[in-house]
Amino acid sequence: MDPDLILVFGFILVILMLVLPFAYIVNQRVQAHEERKLELHARAEEAKADQARFANGDYSKMEERVRVLERIATDGNHVLAMQIDELRDLHQIDDRTASRENAS
Repeated sequence: MDPDLILVFGFILVILMLVLPFAYIVNQRVQAHEERKLELHARAEEAKADQARFANGDYSKMEERVRVLERIATDGNHVLAMQIDELRDLHQIDDRTASRENAS
């Protein structure tokens, strides 16, 4: 074989040994970047869907809760306080019966 041909072939092999690992690393980074972009895009779409869901009138539960809180805050009579006390009494009775059943 011609010595120049061997030298050229060796030079090409050395270049390939340097370029291929670099190309592999770059390819891995590009794939990771694309995967991250897709993940962020999916999160953005989820956020848009949540906004659309709330914009379509899914505030009814929150509105109902606010109305209840307003009624509690502005309730002038003591009916609500009595109802809460009755519930506390029921919980105390339930606790007593549960402790008696556990003791038996």
